[in-house]
Amino acid sequence: MKKRISFWFMLGLAIWGIIILLRRNGIIIPIINDHFTDCITIPMYCYLIEYIMNGILGYQWKPDLKFVLTSVLYLSFLFDVICPKLSNHFTADFFDVLAYFAGGMVYYFLAVRCSLVK
Repeated sequence: MKKRISFWFMLGLAIWGIIILLRRNGIIIPIINDHFTDCITIPMYCYLIEYIMNGILGYQWKPDLKFVLTSVLYLSFLFDVICPKLSNHFTADFFDVLAYFAGGMVYYFLAVRCSLVK
């Protein structure tokens, strides 16, 4: 039986969708546009990987701290080093990396260690 997708993941997708619509209509809310989306990126990425592993492939796997930190490094390198060199739509910003890290730590301690987010 497939695992149900988390309410929190769906809420994150909805928030991302709203932010994208606002950006396309020229409405920019600085802190939300600049760092909030980065803060929810790692939790959504980790949850999606966990959902695929457990809900679709049938494994019993939880992301550990090493996975979360590696995800922070990987996405930071991708979105703040490589992508800014390829496109003007991306910017390299140290605060983005801090937001990835903060989101990853919140996810790890609330969802993985304490199992508060399901």
